[in-house]
Amino acid sequence: MDARFDLFDNEIAMKFAKRFANAALVIDQSPLPKATQHLVEIRASQINGCGFCTDMHTKDAAAAGETPIRLNLVAAWREATVFTEAERAALALAEEGTRLADAHHGVSDETWSQVRKYYDDDQIAALVSLVALINAANRINVIVRNPAGSYEPGMFASMTS
Repeated sequence: MDARFDLFDNEIAMKFAKRFANAALVIDQSPLPKATQHLVEIRASQINGCGFCTDMHTKDAAAAGETPIRLNLVAAWREATVFTEAERAALALAEEGTRLADAHHGVSDETWSQVRKYYDDDQIAALVSLVALINAANRINVIVRNPAGSYEPGMFASMTS
């Protein structure tokens, strides 16, 4: 499978990607736990059907030490016993923030209350920003049909500066 459009061979797309990567760096350097960041990226990517991002974020999570059991159960997190209550709150926010068109009220008060229970203001800022950023990345990659499977952890590290 080939992409419809090579974002990596376009000057405008690469300028945007560099700025996008720098925005992601802000979140990466935030106090939001890295495991939570990975779980949110994976779950939103699964919902959006973004193979490219699902491939990238599962491999990055594995390289960071995430267990295969947890990676395999992200899509079924509600029925799995391997996630903390804080991670469950973040995954609920990721799902509701990703499925805005499916629920006219957006993120529920119950989910927001759970997020407030487990995360401080800086972590919430990072979590909300992460949900927005991963959804944007999913849309970019789905639109151009970037194929999944060839990502290697860290291969985009040089994009930040």
